[in-house]
Amino acid sequence: MRLPSLTRPRSLAGQLFAMQAVLIAVVVAGYALFTYVSDRRQAEDAAARQATAVARSIADSPAVRAAIRTPDPTALLQPYALKVTRDANVDFVTIMSPDGIRWTHPDPRQIGKRFLGTTAPARAGRTFTETYTGTLGPSVRAVTPVTDGGRIVGLVSAGITVDRISERLQDQVAALLGVAGGALLLGAVGTYVVNARLRRHTHNMNAAELSRMHDYHQAALHAVREGLLMLDGQYRVALINDGGRELLGVGEEDEVVGRSVAGLGLPAPLTGALLSSRPRVDEVHPTASRVLVVNTSPVSGGEHRGTVVTLRDITELQSLMGELDTERGFSQALRSQAHEAANRLHTVVSLIELGRSAEAVEFATAELELAQALTDQVVAAVGEPVLAALLLGKTAQANERGVELVVSPDSRLDDGLLSGGPPARDLVTILGNLIDNAVDAAQGSARARVTVTAYAPAAELVLRVADTGPGVEPGHADLVFQRGFTTKPAGPGGRGLGLALVRQAVTRHEGTLTVTDAAPGGGAVFEVRLPLRPAPVAAEGGAG
Repeated sequence: MRLPSLTRPRSLAGQLFAMQAVLIAVVVAGYALFTYVSDRRQAEDAAARQATAVARSIADSPAVRAAIRTPDPTALLQPYALKVTRDANVDFVTIMSPDGIRWTHPDPRQIGKRFLGTTAPARAGRTFTETYTGTLGPSVRAVTPVTDGGRIVGLVSAGITVDRISERLQDQVAALLGVAGGALLLGAVGTYVVNARLRRHTHNMNAAELSRMHDYHQAALHAVREGLLMLDGQYRVALINDGGRELLGVGEEDEVVGRSVAGLGLPAPLTGALLSSRPRVDEVHPTASRVLVVNTSPVSGGEHRGTVVTLRDITELQSLMGELDTERGFSQALRSQAHEAANRLHTVVSLIELGRSAEAVEFATAELELAQALTDQVVAAVGEPVLAALLLGKTAQANERGVELVVSPDSRLDDGLLSGGPPARDLVTILGNLIDNAVDAAQGSARARVTVTAYAPAAELVLRVADTGPGVEPGHADLVFQRGFTTKPAGPGGRGLGLALVRQAVTRHEGTLTVTDAAPGGGAVFEVRLPLRPAPVAAEGGAG
């Protein structure tokens, strides 16, 4: 059994076209009817004026008065009335006695009969007009008295039939219908053009489909956890979802729709990425408190119409990746130390086999003292276990790259001193990235060295990292903390993110970050100052 197909509802553009076509037709028809009625009224008024003028002209004629005084007025007035009827373009001229007995008529058979119509106002000496149905049918007529010596000696009626008036209107009605049809056609063409454009913009969807799409759009917009930002052709915010507001630090009370991206107070690299006309794919941009992955896709249809931006928060992922890098560095350092330990063990074994036991003991003891001295130095200066472990691992990494990493004698961080400070994860991010940056800068320089200083005076944590590299140019003092800035060749994963993450972490904890060229070896000095809040003291209890 074949099911009947359901007719798809007319599109919104089609509905508007039908409504506009009907509206134009009604307006044009109403105007045509109004014009027809108005023209008919004007035609009747013109006919009444014409009949009045003809009747008065006949009544004022001396020949008419003279003919009325003769014993047989019809003999003289009938030819005269027919001639006036023909020349004055009226349908009838009736001259009658004051009692209404006809002396003239277009139909000779009606002569001598009583005039059909009103005559009382004329017998009273007043000219008037009326529409009346007489022997020739409905007509607009004027009746006026004929006076002779101050007395009424006769009456004159001139008239134009309604059929004659209608014939005069036919040409006007034809022209009016032509104008109305032209207006309807022009309106229909204009409406079709407008609705064709509307069809393109609405993709020929009907009102129900547009409403349903809007509902889906709103539901999807608020359901997506990632940030979604839509910019118009002038890079103004056209749409932003809840995730976008959260990731960009824009509150619900802030009205950002309609504002330019440049006025949102975002970091310069992120603003530049949003203002770019080129697509951006998985670009990492730090903000004041987050690390975002940004993707942009221009919307074009022959011209730049806008940009779709998606934002993903990888702050936690970036932190975990930093910790993973640290652990990877530790493992590499352990492998390197294991390799070196194997070499030293082979040396000791060889010395013993050669019977040089004293030299073997001396060599092994020296190596143990060196390793222990390094550990003792770091642990004595930095009692905080996470930072101590970080420094030991970074020391091994630096040694592999030909850079000496030393802890300044001024360093002093006892275990538990940082309990009121930033979490260990952020400290690893800050100090680890500063050391990595310093090792990169110092590598290849004469007597390559990185000096780390860490102490906590007056409720404040100070971390200072100095290197023997080329230093930082004065004009780059602020640029080095921006994402993407680097003086090194970019690797496969990109560079220029470490110092941006350092500044982000410092800003998050309301600290300060500075860079100078005051290192003893001529390199750069990065200094971080973070406030320390007093750790809560447990209340002592006891029986009184």
